[in-house]
Amino acid sequence: MKKIYYLLWLFLLQQSLQAQQDGYWDKERSITQEIQVTARERALFKVEDLPVGTTELLYRITILDDKQQLASSLVSLLKAIPDPTGISQGSAGAVFLMSKISGQDKCKYALFTQKEQATSYQKTGNTDQSCYHQETPVSKDAKRLVLDQSSCIQANKNNLWFGFESSNWFMSQKIVLEIVPWVDTKSSRGWTLENRKTIIQSCKTSVMARKMQNSDDFCICIEEKIEKKYKFQEFQKLLPIEQAKNYKTFGENCFIETGALKTQNDALRAAAQRFEKNADYSNAIAQYHQIIATQKANTSDYSAIGYNYILTKQYAKAIQFLNQGQQADPTELLIQLRLAHAYLLNNQYQNAKALHKTYQYQNVTSTQSWAEQTQNDFKIFKNAGLPTEDFDRILKLLK
Repeated sequence: MKKIYYLLWLFLLQQSLQAQQDGYWDKERSITQEIQVTARERALFKVEDLPVGTTELLYRITILDDKQQLASSLVSLLKAIPDPTGISQGSAGAVFLMSKISGQDKCKYALFTQKEQATSYQKTGNTDQSCYHQETPVSKDAKRLVLDQSSCIQANKNNLWFGFESSNWFMSQKIVLEIVPWVDTKSSRGWTLENRKTIIQSCKTSVMARKMQNSDDFCICIEEKIEKKYKFQEFQKLLPIEQAKNYKTFGENCFIETGALKTQNDALRAAAQRFEKNADYSNAIAQYHQIIATQKANTSDYSAIGYNYILTKQYAKAIQFLNQGQQADPTELLIQLRLAHAYLLNNQYQNAKALHKTYQYQNVTSTQSWAEQTQNDFKIFKNAGLPTEDFDRILKLLK
């Protein structure tokens, strides 16, 4: 039996901890209000500023006359109730406990989510626009309203109107209304579906997103990072320049995390290769510059941009980028060969000779030797009109 009690205690403790993580009864924002209703009249009470993240509402209505006394308060009763998710036991029991009062006076009541509807009810008694109404007069009542189950609780609204109609034709009534909201921890951050859509839509209009064929994953990533860092109300209060900085910072991270950067760079490489086939080397260079600007260029990108700079007779720039590439991967012999070409064409024969002497007996690819690739490149350079004075000296060296 001790083991059973111990396991039961552990289970209840776990449930209690889980309830605290999911949310809490906001007893600080509870409401206890006495409402005087004149005989045969109607009265309204506006519940203002429900906490952000309110997903449930527990209320008790009690009709009192001079001889009646109110049972223990709603807040005190809720202290014994862990959380509303176990409604079959917890809150169901609460509704029963909260209704423990007897009386003779009765009233009807209705709930509204808009002021105009409540005002109309006060004048006409029409409950067609109510989100809930109690047509049968009651002396007491207790209800639980739940988001997604009752239209009285809405994620993007924090006001609610109670309308009461007295069933006493001779004397006024005193109605005690008690309300305690349940605040969901996640929902209290204010990130409703509509608010998340707002962030995603703003992202989709950004320059970076417009360049993508499909920016959905990218924008969802940014929204999730903003949601994690800020409550929605906090983010809305930021200056436009501060919001823009967040979009930029998170955008740079998401560009990499979602694979959008790799997709973009692959597209730029494909475009560069198309330009190269058409001998449009200047536009090919422009594509490689965009890749390098992302700081995610590989050795092949540096090799290709250097080769295109050679073909456009910009030898100093070719040396600059080929050097960057060979520093990243000194074992890539194709980039070493192109660096030797750039030195040779830039009147740096000794530097070119040193590279040729070092690698002349190796292959630049699995099937192409250093010497064979050199001969092929020299033919292309001759056709492109590049200076050929030192070509024979290198070819003689390689023989």
